[in-house]
Amino acid sequence: MPAYPFAGRTAVLTGAASGIGEQLAYGLAVRGSHLVLVDVDATRLSPVADRIRAAHPALDVTPIVADLADRAQVDGVATQVLADHPAIGLLINNAGIALGGRFDQVTVDEFEAVMNVNFRAPMLLTHALLPALTATPGGHLVNMSSLFGLISPYGQSAYSASKFALRGLSQVLRAELAENGVGVTTVHPGGIRTRIAESARVGSGVPASDIEPHKRLFAALLTFPPEKAAQQILDAVARRKARLLIASSAKIPDLLARVAPVSHDRILQALTNAVGGRSRSSASRASAARGSASRSSASRASAARGSASRDSASRGSASRDSASRGSASRDSVSRGEARPGEAPW
Repeated sequence: MPAYPFAGRTAVLTGAASGIGEQLAYGLAVRGSHLVLVDVDATRLSPVADRIRAAHPALDVTPIVADLADRAQVDGVATQVLADHPAIGLLINNAGIALGGRFDQVTVDEFEAVMNVNFRAPMLLTHALLPALTATPGGHLVNMSSLFGLISPYGQSAYSASKFALRGLSQVLRAELAENGVGVTTVHPGGIRTRIAESARVGSGVPASDIEPHKRLFAALLTFPPEKAAQQILDAVARRKARLLIASSAKIPDLLARVAPVSHDRILQALTNAVGGRSRSSASRASAARGSASRSSASRASAARGSASRDSASRGSASRDSASRGSASRDSVSRGEARPGEAPW
């Protein structure tokens, strides 16, 4: 299959308001693609579209605000895209949400919300937009799976199920759409530095005391720059690459899962705990340093107060001695004793 030609073709991109999606939008514009940008966050999406228009005035940029958890809104996006763009070159299903909590700690509604955004919406959009995607030769589809579409960690039942489902659909579509000259790339990002940790949902049955520690640990694992991830994805599209793993945080777990298909989860849990331990140790050292500084300050203040008290006590003692001597002098006078320097007669 020949390289994908970005210039002059229309790209439909979901989850375009931040993170990898935002960087993909900028990268596509640089390559000359007209854009349909979809996101639920109107406040963040509008500036992205404005920046692209300002930098690339020749491009057609259409922002669409939609909640992809709602099937009616997904259908609305597809209807608008088909009406405005009967032929598209590229569809990137990037939007996704995360949900933390064991299977017994999340409700069915919470689980379904993740499946609706992460799997049902890409399936519906791809199905509805297939006529536009195959209208001209050489189209391409990108589905954003995840590291958790390669492994299934504890506490990620909904997210992992949705990403495995999207991975399976993508692999089938790669075989089927090749007959139409359409390429398919499945992307498995590792720990990309995005807002997914801060915006992640938490199962209603998860204890409140567990939420912040887990979010901090999750955020500590997100280190790979989103702009580099977007660059790799667009390069993979150009080369019609079937599968892309981004960052060592995806590549190493994938390798472990292949080498140790049963025990890899225990190995990865130990590595994750080690990372979390280093984070907690660093936080503990900082806290200890602050505590030591506080104790030192308190000790100095206490010492200063003690010194002042001793000085005061000394001055008090001196005063009492002086008073004693004065009293003795008065007693001497009353007894007719001579003051020093005076004759006794």
